[in-house]
Amino acid sequence: MKTIGNDALLRRLESEEEKNVQLFKHHARALKEDPASYELFNRIEEEEKRHAITLHNLKKPDEPRTRLEAMLKGEKWHNSTGSWIGDAIYGLNDGLGAVFGVVSGMAGATGGQASSAALNGDSVVRVAGLVAMLASALSMGASAFMASKSEREVYEAEIEREKAEIEQSPEHELEELSLLYQLKGFEEVEAQAIAVKVAAQPELFLKTMAQEELGLGERSFSNPVTGAISAGFSTAVGGIVPIIPFFFMHGIPAVIASAIIGMLAHFVVGAAKSLITARSWWASGLEMTLIGFLTGGVTFGLGKLFHIG
Repeated sequence: MKTIGNDALLRRLESEEEKNVQLFKHHARALKEDPASYELFNRIEEEEKRHAITLHNLKKPDEPRTRLEAMLKGEKWHNSTGSWIGDAIYGLNDGLGAVFGVVSGMAGATGGQASSAALNGDSVVRVAGLVAMLASALSMGASAFMASKSEREVYEAEIEREKAEIEQSPEHELEELSLLYQLKGFEEVEAQAIAVKVAAQPELFLKTMAQEELGLGERSFSNPVTGAISAGFSTAVGGIVPIIPFFFMHGIPAVIASAIIGMLAHFVVGAAKSLITARSWWASGLEMTLIGFLTGGVTFGLGKLFHIG
C-alpha cells in the first residue's frame, strides 16, 4: 500500500475511534446511577481515547493538514461545513467566481466601447454583473435553505424508521446490538449485558442503534433560514467585488482594475476556505486564484470571440 493510502486509512480509523469515544461517554452519562456500568463505560472510553491517540501519532508528523487537524480538534465550530460560516465562505466563493466570469466575458465582448447609442460597454458590464450577482445570491440562498432542511428531514426519517423497528422487533434489535458490540471485541456475555443495560432505556437504545447500525450520531442542524441568509448575502458580497471598478472607471482600465481586484479577492476567499477544510491557507488561496484566472481568461476570450461592439 502506498504511503498516502496508509495515512488515509489511519485518518479513517482515528475518526472511528473518536466516534466510539463520544458514544461510550454518552452511555456512561446515561448509566451513571449504575456504578458498575458507569465504571465499565468510563474504562472503555479511556481505552478508545488511547487508541485514537496512537493512531494519530502514527500519521505523518510533518504533514500540515495533520498538524492543523490536531490543533482544531475539539473546536466544534470547525467541524460542520453546514454551519453559517461554511455557507458564508462558499457563498463568497460562488458569487465571486460566477460574477467575475460574467464581467470578464462581457468586458471582452464590449471592449469598453459603445455598444449602442444609449448603452455603452461599461453599462452592459455593470448591468450583466448586477443581474448575475442577484441571480447567484437568490440561487445560493435557496440551495442552502433546501439543503439544510432536507438534511434534517432525512435524519429524522431515518431515526423514525429505526424507532419503528425497535417497537416492532425489540428482541431482534437487542440481538443486533449485542452482535455489534461483539464485533467491537467484547465477549458474548459482556456484549449481551451491555446491550440489555442500554435497551432498558428506550431513548438511549434508539440513539445507540442509530449510531451503531446507521452511523447517525446526535447532531445539531443549522437553522435553514440562517443558512439561506448567510449564503445569499455572502454570495451578493462576493459578486459585487468584480463590478466595483466599472462604477468609477471606464474601458480597458476598468477591466484591468476588475481583474486585479478579482484575483486578490479570489486569493482571500481561497485562504478563508482553509478555516473549514483544514488545508494550508496559502495553497488554498493560490488554487482559488488560479481558478479565477482561468475563469476570467476563458470568458474574456469567448467575449472577444463574440464581440458585440
